[in-house]
Amino acid sequence: MTFTYNAPSSLHTHSVYCDGSDDIETLCAAAFQKGLGAVGFSSHAPFLAKRTKTPPPQTQWHMRPQDLGAYLTEVHDARRRWAGKLTVYAGLEVDYMRDIAGPADFAGYRTLPENALHYIIASVHYLVPPRGEPFTVDGSDEEFENGVREGYDGCVEDAVNAYWDAEEALVEEGGFEILGHVDLIKKNNANEKYFSSRSEWFVKRLVQLADRIAAAGITVEVNTGGLNRKKTTELYPSPFFLTLLRQRNVPVVITSDAHCADHLDGCYPQAVEALRAAGYLEIRPPFSE
Repeated sequence: MTFTYNAPSSLHTHSVYCDGSDDIETLCAAAFQKGLGAVGFSSHAPFLAKRTKTPPPQTQWHMRPQDLGAYLTEVHDARRRWAGKLTVYAGLEVDYMRDIAGPADFAGYRTLPENALHYIIASVHYLVPPRGEPFTVDGSDEEFENGVREGYDGCVEDAVNAYWDAEEALVEEGGFEILGHVDLIKKNNANEKYFSSRSEWFVKRLVQLADRIAAAGITVEVNTGGLNRKKTTELYPSPFFLTLLRQRNVPVVITSDAHCADHLDGCYPQAVEALRAAGYLEIRPPFSE
């Protein structure tokens, strides 16, 4: 049977409002030139709510809270400007940390009378260990090793299980349309440096999460960002995880996680081939306006 993918889009896109290198208009023009049907902007959301006494991390790659209004206004201005040529969406990539930050913090932005948020990509970048400070799972090896040592007494398996716990909690909480780079924990695990992706405990967690994603009816992105930036040698999710999702009829969307205009459709042919290999026959839109 034929694989159906009529209108490629780039819904996971970062601009100068966070850690991207290009502005909104440059990215729209590039998306149009590349023949994309839609571009969705998904800047790393600011930390807005203080759910507990634990403060959110201080970063240089999240949007500043005071810029959120200007960001939404600029994306909607571009949406009007490009109407009839390119569909432009206003989104956010929201970090999930239980009791600290998550999609629910932005629910009110969906119903703004003007310049409303169209969708949310929800992602787990941080672990919040029982001891020590939150740390990213996709930063440097040094950050990951220090975080595991201080927060999990050096036990990588405990840290990786904490990552899957966070993914499951995010799926349970909901409030978003697309689950971002679902197995990001593997980013620094080249050549199985820290853990084996074939171990019984790891595979069990993948199966369990796939079941929960399917039950929740969430769309998973097939993210080419690691390939585009030469940070990984495979997509998010892995071929095995993608097969698990297909067996459960989990809908998917191809995204580039672009941080520059050149990457807006980067490595999409590899993503299509991975989907075919997993048994997918179509890509359905992850949300409707």
